[in-house]
Parts: sequence; C-alpha cells; structure tokens
Amino acid sequence: MVTVIAGLKGFGKTKQLIELCNKTSEKSAGSVVCIERGQKLRHDIRRDARLIDTVPYDIRSYQVLRGFITGLCAGNYDITDIFIDSLFKVSNCNNTQECEKFLEWCEAFGKENGVKFLITISIGESEITEGMRRYIG
Repeated sequence: MVTVIAGLKGFGKTKQLIELCNKTSEKSAGSVVCIERGQKLRHDIRRDARLIDTVPYDIRSYQVLRGFITGLCAGNYDITDIFIDSLFKVSNCNNTQECEKFLEWCEAFGKENGVKFLITISIGESEITEGMRRYIG
C-alpha cells in the first residue's frame, strides 16, 4: 500500500509524516524506516524507528532510490513501513512521470514484501498527474 501526502511547502506534510511514523513505530511488530534528505527530523522521529539521511548515499535518481530501498529490505527482512519525506529532494528528481513510475514500483514492491509506504511530495495541485493522484490519501 502506498499513501502520498501532497501539497506545496508549508502545507504540513512533514508534520503529518512525523505523527504517523511515530504512531506506527509504537505499534509495529517489525521495523519502521523513515528516509529523509538531511537531518531535520532527528529530534522528531522516535528512536524505535530507523531514521536514514540519504545525503551520504548520493541518491540521484528514482532508479538509485529503488535500489536503496531494495537493499534496506534485503538486509532487514522485517521492515513493515517505509516513510519518505520530500520525495523530490530524496530522489533528486522532480519529474512527475518518473515519480508516477516510482509510486507504481512502491505499490508492487510493497505487495510482494509486505511493506507499506507513506511518502510526502512538495507539489502544487495542478502539477499532480492522474497516476499520482490515485495514491493521495
């Protein structure tokens, strides 16, 4: 399952992600991962969730991000939830068609591996594609 929180800067997307990540990490029987670019969430995310800053890993595309997520799950088989804050920043790509393909990949990967995704995207309403819109929750 993939859920997207979309809106422009200041919409409150990250605040929602933090609340949902912390609630999920309290209840999850497995591992919860939160991926961000930078370290702005380090004081907000509970210690029982794994917070990963992507800067040292030099992620520059959705393809590399898919490989990164696949590697995380290969190394830790009990990941139940992955939260991604600001997908365009994490992937270093704001192409909406590529973003749509990535969301579709997350849906398929999540079903195969029992992983739920919650992703924030900084985007205006007029820029959201129909393929992206079906994940907005």
